[in-house]
Amino acid sequence: MLKSCLPAPRLCAALLACLCLIGATPTWAADSPAQAAPQTAADWQRAATSDIEAAYRLSWDNHPGTVDPHNPDFRRKLKQARGRGLALAAKVDSGAGYEAALQAFSNSLQDGHAGVVPRLPEGLAAKAQWPGFVTVWRGRGLFVYASKPGGPAVGAELLGCDGQSIRDLIEKNVFAFNGRIGEAGHWWVRARQVLIDRGNPFIQRPQQCSFRSAGAVSGQTLVWQDLDAQGQAWLEASYNGPTLPVGLSEPRPGLLWMAMPSFDPDEAERASYASVNQQLKTQAQGIAAADAMVIDLRDNQGGSSNWSLNFARALWGEAEVNRRMEAYNAKTEVWWRASPDNAAYLHRLQEQLRQQGQLELLPWLSSVEQGMEQAKRRKKHFYVEKDSGERSSPLATKPQALLFNKPVYVIVPGQCASACLDALDVFTRFPNTRLIGAPSAADSTYMEVRTQTLPSGMGLVIIPNKVYVNRPRANGQTYRPAIEVLALAWSQADFQQVIEKDLQAQPR
Repeated sequence: MLKSCLPAPRLCAALLACLCLIGATPTWAADSPAQAAPQTAADWQRAATSDIEAAYRLSWDNHPGTVDPHNPDFRRKLKQARGRGLALAAKVDSGAGYEAALQAFSNSLQDGHAGVVPRLPEGLAAKAQWPGFVTVWRGRGLFVYASKPGGPAVGAELLGCDGQSIRDLIEKNVFAFNGRIGEAGHWWVRARQVLIDRGNPFIQRPQQCSFRSAGAVSGQTLVWQDLDAQGQAWLEASYNGPTLPVGLSEPRPGLLWMAMPSFDPDEAERASYASVNQQLKTQAQGIAAADAMVIDLRDNQGGSSNWSLNFARALWGEAEVNRRMEAYNAKTEVWWRASPDNAAYLHRLQEQLRQQGQLELLPWLSSVEQGMEQAKRRKKHFYVEKDSGERSSPLATKPQALLFNKPVYVIVPGQCASACLDALDVFTRFPNTRLIGAPSAADSTYMEVRTQTLPSGMGLVIIPNKVYVNRPRANGQTYRPAIEVLALAWSQADFQQVIEKDLQAQPR
């Protein structure tokens, strides 16, 4: 989710083919030894306060945003985050309160590549509770996804609770602690958590809600209970619908369906990606004769942009993908935050890759580390990565015929960020691509994330190592689908129905 790779201008081809280092990134321990598990309210307050202070200090010393001339507001946001987090930390008396205080710190930054992630040991986190039904956000409202007997009807719209509109309730109980309220995609992902109670002591869970079903409005008193296996299964299924494993299938003759649920694949998934890419190359003529290609990004949490790039090369043609992406990124610069900890991270990463036998990136990593050390000696905040060599402008390169020129539908989930957004950057370079599903999430320009354990051992601080300058996709920019898919289940059949209808409407 926190991983991405985007190249410097003339290193485009080489760096876009990289492993996007974070996939192999170690988690570093903080300087302080882990504390014993908190036992009292005072212990929890101390842990929350200490961890927030550490997260603030580590971010101030290492995050590119604190010295980024293109984002002068970051320092104010970081100070504001510290203030809000500490204010809540002073009221903490439990693990749930600890989590909420850290989440408040992160949420003030409004950046998925900054802040902290609580990681309470098993037994210290509050048990999640639910009212016996699960909801989902579908564009303009919150709807019942699944319900136990006696609950609201599946498909019923949840209008509000305890005299508050559902939007107001979501803003207070969800987006005050998690997610970015200004991103439409985060509504699709986060809003459904409004009726999942994880013990946050700083919110009031709803008791009486109203629903609209079949034109009639009714009220219901919520009966809160521990989240059971059925509820957990429904909650997971509601996230992106029932999804498919990595691979290419054909739900009907002529409709190709490429599932990409992960860009951080395991060994079997890596083999599936390689097999599909080989199939696209060896069966290019048959692939080109298909009616359409569907690229299914449901469940995708990011990882390495290498997987989507190589698929695009196999689908449209390597030379043309490279040409278009080099033109797209021609003005992008990579600025590495030259702090001692960030340089040490790169050094340790090289050692790890060397031990794993992954040697192809070592010369480049070594040059970046040396550049950061030189910047430190010159008391510069950044090492600005430069290209070497000369070549003609990618815009002057002769365009190549596309191997696949039929419609391409890309299913976008609301959580699509980082390497998932990098994939959309590539796919949307081609005019036969049409986005469907939900609005995407957004990235800041801070990337190449590492994590560091907080003093209590119960959380991680998120530290990006570099910032992209002049990236075509702006800080906070999202992708909007041409077709929003509002179906409740978000199943493959739901998407296929939308796609078939759109195909029929295409000029022949």
